[in-house]
Amino acid sequence: MALSATTTLPHSVDSVAAVLVNEDFQRHVSQLVGGTLESFTVDGDIAGAFNATSVRTLPTTRLPEIARKFVGEHLKVTQVENWEAPAADGSRQSNISLKIAGAPVDVTAVQRLVADAGGTRVELEGAVKSSVPFLGGKIADAAEPMVAKALNLQAAQAQAWLESH
Repeated sequence: MALSATTTLPHSVDSVAAVLVNEDFQRHVSQLVGGTLESFTVDGDIAGAFNATSVRTLPTTRLPEIARKFVGEHLKVTQVENWEAPAADGSRQSNISLKIAGAPVDVTAVQRLVADAGGTRVELEGAVKSSVPFLGGKIADAAEPMVAKALNLQAAQAQAWLESH
């Protein structure tokens, strides 16, 4: 199942990137959806290429009941972002992978932060896949809206965070 989303924030690429890899911001977004940020690490200098890894525990209350029967009341989600160094125009790109412990779902995405008329256009494209024979497509179809909402929520919250901090 394909993921695709675009939003524009009225802040510089550097500001948006810095918020997306800010531990307090990641904790805020996790708590906003009823979860907990278990750990957050950044390896490397965010001015260049670096990696960010977050591990969250998230509630499954918004999943269909059939899915909750398999995964329980909480999910442990590990998100790894491999950020490239800024391009000549200041744009940034990160390759994102999400692994959900105990669930046969993998998410891969590319997030681009593109300088756009004094702001930043956040572009996200990716895929949700499941390795379960016969049911994999249905599982991915059910997971895709939840993943898309989570990634869109992060972009919306980045704007609110930048305006309030």
